[in-house]
Amino acid sequence: MYLKKVEGPRAVRLPDGSTMTRADLPPPETVRWVASRKLAVVKAVRYGLLTAAQAIETYKLSEDELGEWMVAVKTWGKEGLKTTCLQKRKQV
Repeated sequence: MYLKKVEGPRAVRLPDGSTMTRADLPPPETVRWVASRKLAVVKAVRYGLLTAAQAIETYKLSEDELGEWMVAVKTWGKEGLKTTCLQKRKQV
């Protein structure tokens, strides 16, 4: 079995005891960003599976976009990544 050489860890342990691997991340060509995919990228950055720079480059995100996702998860959890939640916050 051949493992592709990657920068950084292949897996990280999350605070809830589960393990997150690079296989758990959305594919680099992702166009439709649902809350669960955004959350996977945020967790990967927060717990060291990817650096912010790697996430931005891999997923063609802006720094602001990734930053907004990070803040939304910290403030509202996964619900904060949903489009409906974002729309409600902008109305207030």
